[in-house]
Amino acid sequence: MSFSSSVKNEVARKKLSDICDMTAELSGMLPMCGALKFNQFQIVTLSFNTENASVARRIFTFLKRYYSEDVEVVVSKSKQLKKNNIYSVILKDGSAVKTLLYDSDFIKDENVFMPNYKPFFLLESDCCKRSYIRGAFLGAGSISNPEKSYHLEFVSNNEEHAKFLSSLINSYNLNSKIIKRKENYVIYLKEAEQISDLLAIIGATNSVLEFENIRVVKYMKNRVNRIVNCETANLNKTVNASVKQVNDILYIKESIGLNSLPEPLREVAVLRVENRDSSLKEIGEMLDPPVGKSGINHRLNKIKKIASKLRSEQDDFKNSNAKK
Repeated sequence: MSFSSSVKNEVARKKLSDICDMTAELSGMLPMCGALKFNQFQIVTLSFNTENASVARRIFTFLKRYYSEDVEVVVSKSKQLKKNNIYSVILKDGSAVKTLLYDSDFIKDENVFMPNYKPFFLLESDCCKRSYIRGAFLGAGSISNPEKSYHLEFVSNNEEHAKFLSSLINSYNLNSKIIKRKENYVIYLKEAEQISDLLAIIGATNSVLEFENIRVVKYMKNRVNRIVNCETANLNKTVNASVKQVNDILYIKESIGLNSLPEPLREVAVLRVENRDSSLKEIGEMLDPPVGKSGINHRLNKIKKIASKLRSEQDDFKNSNAKK
């Protein structure tokens, strides 16, 4: 089961104590997964379509308990690649449909059907706002697996509704944005903290805990990886520097001998050759009296300059002999 399905299953089990919350939740679902149809007798029917069985069961319970006994569930196969089940919960009672449309503030005019995508009248209380967002998520929302990425989105086919839903979400100090994807408008969040806050808003308490646990483990893994990579890079840098320093010292030894070096440089040169895996700090601690890391680095730089000068003189000597 995907993380998104798990969240919907939890939210779909959330109990509502007030009918206004149920109405607000249905109002949030209507523009997302609802469809109105007129039959041959001009009787309007309302269907909610979803791939989640728990969501379908919740819609069926709401419609049957508060609006009409004339509710039907039809199961079909999706035409898409995964071939998932599509659950269509259909309210066939025309008068019940009209009652629901008025209760959910989805109709602007009694005589001419004009959908209302901004049901401000219905969402005056905080609990109804949360229920509306919850309904929108159950209707056409999804969240990616937090182990892979942080992304939560709502898909709407109406720009006006997308802007309204985004502003409603942002009223909770979130920063949702809208992009157009083919013929739809996608309201999305990408920041982990904001996704966690939205899950809390719609009542997915257990999912919030799971999300945060995954997030903490992911953060610690990334932090450990960064530390290991940093230490590996520092180790490689130390090893490469040590190899160059030892090569300079051995070149000096073969060219003019280490005894030609001043005593401070000779001491460091001998210790560097004998302790090739040691850091500059460790080499400095071997001296009597001890010398700091910067002091050792200064002496090794002097040795490097001597070796470079010797190599340059050797090259000049070879070039002059070649010309002769």
